[in-house]
Amino acid sequence: MNTDDQKPTGEGWFDKAENVQKVLRFLFGACALMVIIDVVFWATGFDKHPYFKWEQWPGFYAIYGFVACVVLVLIAKYILRPLVMKSENYYDNREKGGDDV
Repeated sequence: MNTDDQKPTGEGWFDKAENVQKVLRFLFGACALMVIIDVVFWATGFDKHPYFKWEQWPGFYAIYGFVACVVLVLIAKYILRPLVMKSENYYDNREKGGDDV
């Protein structure tokens, strides 16, 4: 089989909006299922052996993970990005002998 005859179409599986929607629905469904399972464990008195009392609350780790993710994104956007970002013409100025840092 000659691979030179096959041309890439340029469109991937995630380029179609309906496929992205399928993945998002699956992820949201999986998250909802985990929270439902956690609520059932809480309602039946299942002991998760928490170290702190609030770890026993239903959905605690889902909320904790979501808040942690949002905080990481905000820190990256508003604190780290300005620290490491260079000006748009940074490399042009360096080639011309400019001191734009």
